[in-house]
Amino acid sequence: MEIHSSIHSSKPELLEEDRWDWITPLFLAVLCVMSVLCIQSAQAYDGGNQWQRQIIWCVVGFIVYILVSLLDYRIFLKYAHIVYGLSIMSLLLVFGGPKIYGANRWVDLSLFKIQPSEMAKFASIVMGASILSRAKIGDLRDSLNGILRLSFSFIVPMFLIFMQPDLGSTMVFPPIAFTLLYIARIPVKFFVTTAILFVVLLGMLGLDIYRYYQHKSENLRSSEPVVAYQDNAILPLKDYQRKRILTFIAPEVVDPQGIGPNWNRIQALIAVSTGGITGKGLGEGMQAKLGYLPPAVAHNDFIFAVLAEEWGLIGSVFALIAYAVVIYGCLKVASKSADMFGRLLVSSIAVLLMVHLFINVGMTLGITPITGLPLPFMSYGGSFVVTCFLMMGVVQSVYRHRKEFLV
Repeated sequence: MEIHSSIHSSKPELLEEDRWDWITPLFLAVLCVMSVLCIQSAQAYDGGNQWQRQIIWCVVGFIVYILVSLLDYRIFLKYAHIVYGLSIMSLLLVFGGPKIYGANRWVDLSLFKIQPSEMAKFASIVMGASILSRAKIGDLRDSLNGILRLSFSFIVPMFLIFMQPDLGSTMVFPPIAFTLLYIARIPVKFFVTTAILFVVLLGMLGLDIYRYYQHKSENLRSSEPVVAYQDNAILPLKDYQRKRILTFIAPEVVDPQGIGPNWNRIQALIAVSTGGITGKGLGEGMQAKLGYLPPAVAHNDFIFAVLAEEWGLIGSVFALIAYAVVIYGCLKVASKSADMFGRLLVSSIAVLLMVHLFINVGMTLGITPITGLPLPFMSYGGSFVVTCFLMMGVVQSVYRHRKEFLV
């Protein structure tokens, strides 16, 4: 008994500095500084002040980050249904809000607008982690209840976001859902079945886009008035969503002259290719400065193009390294989590950041369709910036309450 007690008492306590991950917030600050500088350059054409607002959002974000870090992350497990319910209510409110660029995505609070879809991503992660951390996981039959409950909790916000319409944000949910299921160790049979269904759905999407391609080609050759495609549609997509996909696959059909839907992609590629190794210098990027990269998208969806042109390959790689450090930090925290709930939360947050990063940078480089997904901590937008900081605060909280395995 005495030997056991002496061994137990000899285990070192965590020092206070060991309870905090100082590297991640440092790189978040670096990304925020790069964001403000790039947004200022992106708005040079029309003299916008979004860069000043971005400073405010970053400061607010860091305050949220610190406050959430000080909480015990398990409070989200206790109030998961409330967080999720409020996010669904906010998604319903957008349909009575302002319509901007043909979409209902914002709730007007007079002083500023919020985009509920960003918070809905986090709320769905919380709800999904709550469901699976409490569910009985065994063979496929035993796990079915948890799978169905998780599916329902994700389908509801996906449907509401799709109806705004916001196809880009809708696409973020499936990878998060599958991450949650994978971390929870759902049987492999489930993933095989869903993979088959995904292939079928992808085939239907391909057929739908092919028919739309034929429809557009016939309209180009015909002198008759343009006929609507909806009568032959296979999937409930909007025409502008099909145009975005087709612009990526066959831009010569949708926009043969490159002055329509393909314009932004072309200008982004020019910005990236002319940046060279070291870039043109801060504020010297011509694509945004002269308005070729439209002010409406240069500071948000295509902020990476501004970065690539002015900071060059070196600056772009540095930004990607910063993201890699942040995401790797999330995965490392997930591996040290004290419980399944924390592991599910942090892993899903890491995947969300990866999906946004891959799609946003990919559409700038022309390797993914243009979907309008913002770049974390870089693109302008209060809702997304603050939500990203909130999620990183949760990661920090999980790190502070991690289980230590002493050798």
